[in-house]
Amino acid sequence: MTKKSTKAADAKPQTLVDHVYHEILNRILYNIWGTGHQALEQELAEELGVSRTPVREALIRLQRDGLVKVVPRHGMRVLPISLKDIQEIHQILTSLEALAVELAAARNLSDSDLKLLEKTTRRMEIAHASGDIKAWAEADEDFHCALVSLSGNRILTEVVDNFWGRAQRARLTMLSLRKSTEESTIEHTRLLKAIRDGNPSLAREALEQHRKRGIANLAELMEQHRNILKLS
Repeated sequence: MTKKSTKAADAKPQTLVDHVYHEILNRILYNIWGTGHQALEQELAEELGVSRTPVREALIRLQRDGLVKVVPRHGMRVLPISLKDIQEIHQILTSLEALAVELAAARNLSDSDLKLLEKTTRRMEIAHASGDIKAWAEADEDFHCALVSLSGNRILTEVVDNFWGRAQRARLTMLSLRKSTEESTIEHTRLLKAIRDGNPSLAREALEQHRKRGIANLAELMEQHRNILKLS
């Protein structure tokens, strides 16, 4: 999986609309523009140094993604995070990633591929030990991106990308409220071992358990901070 959904600088967009889309997406995902933020098309065009046409097309895509509401004569408004949407998206992502790890575990990955996963896992362990939640989250994202990419299925990678951004918005918003990264770090190590051992069924089981616990914890945090998050 590419990281275009969360890091505009890495997206390498091929069109002006792609560029505008990822610039706005990045601001929403990292809560630079929070729930309720409004901006006119002309304001966005001036800020991004483009005409209104690519802005309009990008906003239509973002509205389709469920991130903004396009308001006639008022540009766009950032929509609140929906707990129900996040739960449904994670159900889809869990199934897709479970397939990805099965495929990866069955591929007899090369040493260089395994070292990529080992490196990100080690980064998570170091970040957890030092209490650096931001570094841990970046390593976690890199791990999951690598997992899907190593499935060897290009279409699967593209489909996961379509849902990744919306799931990441809630995850990044709740990042500072996480109680601990210990259990998740251990789960990544367990998942890596199953892939290294070439055990597709065990890899799938480890991924599903990891995601199930993760979304349960996320839902609990979102409910606890409902007023702050302005949940819909």
